[in-house]
Amino acid sequence: MARKSKKEVAKFSIAGEMTIFRAQELLKAIMPIITTSDEIEIDMSGVTEVDASGTQLMISIKLEAIMRGKTLRYVGHSKSVLEMLDLCDLGSFFGDPVVIGSKSATH
Repeated sequence: MARKSKKEVAKFSIAGEMTIFRAQELLKAIMPIITTSDEIEIDMSGVTEVDASGTQLMISIKLEAIMRGKTLRYVGHSKSVLEMLDLCDLGSFFGDPVVIGSKSATH
């Protein structure tokens, strides 16, 4: 019986802003990982702000991975990322498990 090797998950973390000022820099850093890895996890726990460009970047990266037959998950969603997902109703598009804290964001 042949043993299946466990896929290695490529991990990448984003810290700071995901805004128009960093979108190109982040894209250049992430694309080689998508090109060379079959399974990718992007840790979003350090993201402090997400604007429209950051949202577009997340969508573009996810679509690129899908077109290449790769698995890409966003994990560790920061408060800023959760707020953007809620505001834009994108949770189901990304399909990533999201941990909701016990404190309400409205208080």
